[in-house]
Amino acid sequence: MRLSQQQQKTIHKAVTDMCGPSARVRLFGSRLDDHAKGGDIDILVEIDEPIHAPAELSAKLSVKIMRLCNGRKVDVILLAPNLPSLPIHEIAKQQGALL
Repeated sequence: MRLSQQQQKTIHKAVTDMCGPSARVRLFGSRLDDHAKGGDIDILVEIDEPIHAPAELSAKLSVKIMRLCNGRKVDVILLAPNLPSLPIHEIAKQQGALL
């Protein structure tokens, strides 16, 4: 995993601050490959309650984490009971690492 312990804690704290303590965060994509270089940060945020403005929440999380990670691009995918489950959600759950 190409995130430091501090970056992992920072991301997890940002998500739980905005989404609540029960939110789960998974890192997936190129940042899991220790031999790759560069790349954005892809995270899946799983929330047990419905999300009323998912696009807004995703954008706010992305910007907050991007600022905390020195401008590194961050893609946030949300999964909640009221959102459709897409193939990317399954990929992130199967291949992702909990932070």
